[in-house]
Amino acid sequence: MLVTFPPPAATPPEAPLKVCPQGFTCCTLEMEEKLSQQSHSEIKAPVSTSSTTLQTSFKQRHDHFDNFFRELLKNAELSLHNMFVRTYGMMYVQNAELFKNFFEALTRYYVSGGAAVNLDSMLSDFWADLLERMFRLVNVQYEFDDAYMECVSRHTEQLQPFGDLPRKLGIQLKRSFIAARTFVRGLALMPEVFNKVSTVSASPSCVRAAMKMLYCPYCSGQVALKPCENYCLNVMRGCLANQADLDTEWNNFLDAMIGLAERLEGPFNFESVMDPIDVKISEAIMNMQENSMQVSQKVFQGCGQPKPSMAFRSRRSVKETGFTGRFRPYSPDARPTTAAGTSLDRLTNDVRKKLKQAKKFWSTLPETVCEGERIAPGDDCWNGTAKSRYESVVIGNGLANQVSNPDVDVDITKPDIVIRSQIAVLKEMTSWLKAAHSGNDISIDNDEDSSGEGEESGSGCDSAPCETDRDIYFSTPPPPVQPKVNQVHSSGSSAGVASRGSAALALCGLALALLAPHLR
Repeated sequence: MLVTFPPPAATPPEAPLKVCPQGFTCCTLEMEEKLSQQSHSEIKAPVSTSSTTLQTSFKQRHDHFDNFFRELLKNAELSLHNMFVRTYGMMYVQNAELFKNFFEALTRYYVSGGAAVNLDSMLSDFWADLLERMFRLVNVQYEFDDAYMECVSRHTEQLQPFGDLPRKLGIQLKRSFIAARTFVRGLALMPEVFNKVSTVSASPSCVRAAMKMLYCPYCSGQVALKPCENYCLNVMRGCLANQADLDTEWNNFLDAMIGLAERLEGPFNFESVMDPIDVKISEAIMNMQENSMQVSQKVFQGCGQPKPSMAFRSRRSVKETGFTGRFRPYSPDARPTTAAGTSLDRLTNDVRKKLKQAKKFWSTLPETVCEGERIAPGDDCWNGTAKSRYESVVIGNGLANQVSNPDVDVDITKPDIVIRSQIAVLKEMTSWLKAAHSGNDISIDNDEDSSGEGEESGSGCDSAPCETDRDIYFSTPPPPVQPKVNQVHSSGSSAGVASRGSAALALCGLALALLAPHLR
């Protein structure tokens, strides 16, 4: 249903306009209010499109990385199982629970970190348990009670039955897992930041300024007139002042993500640690087998001579009771493809490019709006009052610079709470990323609250396009202030006034025809 308008007025309407210049006008106060809502939507649309594109992109990359790491864990467990069944047969099958628990613990550590699993303790217990089981197998002619086996476990580090492999593998696992899970958390945070910032509403002064910039030319009959570029930039930098303040911490966060991605490609490569883990554990077992006599003698010296087993009736030698299988050679070139359909180095190469492209996103949002067909180049443009050059200087980005904004009233003493909270979140995440870059995990105290993060966190945008029906990226409304009204005074003879009035009537008729679709 079309909205009907009164005929164009050749004189100012009874109720003066609040935003557009007074004088000859095609608009009423009611039309001006509706056009304000329309202008808000028009400046929100390009910002929403840009943010949704990035939000979707990083949500997809989070899912790719998370699925990749999880499937690497599953593949590693399956590979070990198949290899050990072939190599060790029933001796592995009877002890398979030990390895199953090992991978379950690694998965919990990846998902929830140190709050769920103390990796050092878990690995120490795994090797001690493996030593206990192997020690019994290579010494089946003896009988060991629980106290004796506790003595064996206490001396695991001194005995080094598995060589130096447990220490080296522990370092590799810790560094690669910390890097992987922290990087995934960083990717998950990005859609969350976009979601939080999308709850920030436009301020009344921003809406008035957008209306004045976009639709006051219509009201004066200048339907084809577009805003001057610098005028548009000042309006948008006022509207997006709080968002621009995110830029510094956002860029620091992205730099830390890029640095950790390089670590994932190099010394902290999760894939190169998990893929051959079955071979490494098998090497440790073989090392124990080959040195079983020396290890047993050291244990007997430290823990005492065990009692002969009454149940031992076989004449098989000690050597015949041990592990006799051999493991397959590992080729580092045989790298698997997983749920992501690619290897880790290709994933990280792709995401590093996207991270670099996302830098300075918040501070360049005004340029995103003020480009292309939305603005007019040169001096033939709308400067807020007339078709002429825009004389004001373009102010800088950020809340502090808006004190001198000539087009938007911004209260620089009241920074937006949501924006400030996201700045703090980014700063904290950056510190975790930098710690992970050094192989350290400082996020343990926070892991308990986000233990399900691996599956649920970072759900920012499930599919493209995301919801765009919310107010996107504008300042929290300050207390209402009276709008400034720029009066347009006419001068000259009455004949000149009548002539201009006739021309204005014709232009207003055209303007109303073009405005009608916006005011339905």
